[in-house]
Amino acid sequence: MKRLGTTSFCAALAALAAIPAAAQVAVRAGTLHTVSGAPIENAVVIAGADGRIEWVGPAAEANIPDGVDVLEAAIVTPGLVDARSVVGLSGALNSNVGPVRDQDQLERSSPLQPDLRALDAYDANETLVEWVRSYGVTTLHTGHGPGALVSGQTMIAKTRGRNVEQATLMPVRMLAATLGNAVSSNFQSPGTSAKGMAMLRSALHGAQAYLDQVRKAEESSGDENGGENGDSEEDGDAKPSPQPPPRDLSKEALGQVLDGELSLLVTANTVAEMASALRLQQEFGFDLVLDSAAEAYLLLDEIREAGVPVLLHPTMSRVRNGSYETAAQLADAGIPFAIQTGFEGYVPKTRVLIWEAAIAAANGLGMERALEAITLSPARILGIDDRVGSIEVGKDADLALFDGDPFEYTSHICGVIIESEVMSAECR
Repeated sequence: MKRLGTTSFCAALAALAAIPAAAQVAVRAGTLHTVSGAPIENAVVIAGADGRIEWVGPAAEANIPDGVDVLEAAIVTPGLVDARSVVGLSGALNSNVGPVRDQDQLERSSPLQPDLRALDAYDANETLVEWVRSYGVTTLHTGHGPGALVSGQTMIAKTRGRNVEQATLMPVRMLAATLGNAVSSNFQSPGTSAKGMAMLRSALHGAQAYLDQVRKAEESSGDENGGENGDSEEDGDAKPSPQPPPRDLSKEALGQVLDGELSLLVTANTVAEMASALRLQQEFGFDLVLDSAAEAYLLLDEIREAGVPVLLHPTMSRVRNGSYETAAQLADAGIPFAIQTGFEGYVPKTRVLIWEAAIAAANGLGMERALEAITLSPARILGIDDRVGSIEVGKDADLALFDGDPFEYTSHICGVIIESEVMSAECR
């Protein structure tokens, strides 16, 4: 990437480093992939000081205001959206002990902990946040990882900010659950898949009963404060008002799933595990999102009929019965899906999203659908496509700048912009 004009390269970098946060900036692209529409050759994006995109179109029609810093790149895409990660809760040091402990993605004291909030563990200054940003990821759906029946809540964050408040886009988005052997390997109970499903169903029924108690108490309180039945009983015949149950944070979180406020993100890889998740969704009627879904290609009709989106495992991950072609098969079947980086048990704990999408592109998905699978598609599934995922006027000015084809191994990411703030300007 280079700066337009006659200034020297060193002077250009110095000037770029001086850009204040959320300064207005323009980007000239040899090819601009908006994702929401056809690519535009020789295009310009103008990002406003409010962090939003002000203008998009051909360079010949651009009216770049005086004094606006202009960057240049061969290819420009929306900032990448990682559909499922534990970055920010898991760190680069891979340590579970001592003062450098940086692994907070899985609490092993209990298999059911829906009350755990990713917000309380996310470290905006973690090295991995900067690392994934350097590969073009500007938005993360992150939180408690797989390995517990219910491991905790997820959140959505931008890969910038000095603290969690500055980084957070959505403090709570889903409740993360896991089915199968990954749970029994971490806990004595459940030891089998059937036991795990029984425990999860019991927890959901308990949450439903809790919600019913809360609502009855609220309705009774409303009646006593002027409702239709507030003055109809004589003292001797009055029935005691239902009392609200003691507050239970775990049941509240599960209740949010039952009420449709949160999605249940279920890590399930085998046909049996995914079928169990679909039955559970049919029983309780919650919003289900399948996570990882290694054998999804064997259950395409059922997943499509259920209207359930898939956050697919990283294409190259070592998951049993995984396939390089699953992404293409999901796309061909009309199933909403996104490619994720997931969680690795070894350093650096996460994968490079653009590389995972490149492998899917080369195995039937194609360039355009692969780019959508790591931008607009995850944004839609997460419910944040009004802000991120494509380059459109009014959306967040989150951009990734490349010196060549984003899916070509020899290409480099040469700039990252988040809400008009230039986060980096060096080719990686």
